Amino acid sequence: MTDAAPVELQVGTRTVRLSSPDRVYFPAHGWTKLDLANYYLAVGDGIVRALRERPCMLHRFPSGLAGEKVHQKRLPAGAPPWVETVEVYFPRFGRTADELCVTELASVIWAVQMATVEFHPWNSRRADVEKPDEWRIDLDPMPKAGFERVRRVAAVARDVLDDLGIAGFPKTSGGNGLHIYVRIVPEWGFGEVRRAALAFAREVERRAPDDVTTTWWRKDRDPEHVFVDFNQNARDHTIASAWSVRGVPDGTVSTPFFWDELDAIEPRELTLATVPARFAKSGDPHATIDDVAHRLDTLLEWADRDGLPE
Repeated sequence: MTDAAPVELQVGTRTVRLSSPDRVYFPAHGWTKLDLANYYLAVGDGIVRALRERPCMLHRFPSGLAGEKVHQKRLPAGAPPWVETVEVYFPRFGRTADELCVTELASVIWAVQMATVEFHPWNSRRADVEKPDEWRIDLDPMPKAGFERVRRVAAVARDVLDDLGIAGFPKTSGGNGLHIYVRIVPEWGFGEVRRAALAFAREVERRAPDDVTTTWWRKDRDPEHVFVDFNQNARDHTIASAWSVRGVPDGTVSTPFFWDELDAIEPRELTLATVPARFAKSGDPHATIDDVAHRLDTLLEWADRDGLPE
């Protein structure tokens, strides 16, 4: 059986050629490369907002989910001249890479043409890649922690943010957990942001000791607790962006939601097939995330108080 003829998608002022549009990426549902592209077109404003001007690693599946996954830091070969990049440095390897830097929806669709399913942006932007402007709170349940426990921890995290006068924007992870994003003033390096995130995590743990752990080594964590993963703010640590499809059989989406939906949100129901209608009806719950950038001074004072390491 041969692949169908390429199709051309009009994306803003660009025309993006999509080869093998009928190639099945999600065998459990029969969803194709074209289905994936149409999903990203449907949530275009949201995915561009989440990725805009950030270095972005791509999770590519050239043969669909049944094949090999490629973690692509460098921009794939063959990019048209209008696809933008940003140079980032990887100290562990002493090397640089030009990563995708999304400035328009056509760049996202071109990445889909290159078999990208997941988008993993940095928490900094190209104006200064060494100064994060996004603090990420990752609520990662251990194997025996149900989603109701994740909901409880998210509510506690929101209470702490409220006490700090900080607006947090929640989303599903596309897996079993939840993420909360906060826009911050890009004044601190990755180490300081991570330290502030650890101080926050410890405060959530103090308020909910029966539900939360900040223990670093997985083997030492209570299997019924939720790990508040502060290390997602370390340099070159990335997680799936808001509105990113996940490379899992059911094609779940890391989906933004409003806080008043916390008790009802069901992550497994949010897929590339169902989320476009949600987006069309309710818009992007993260639409105002860039309106205010918060400071980390109080959290860094807590870190000093608690003697937390750099």
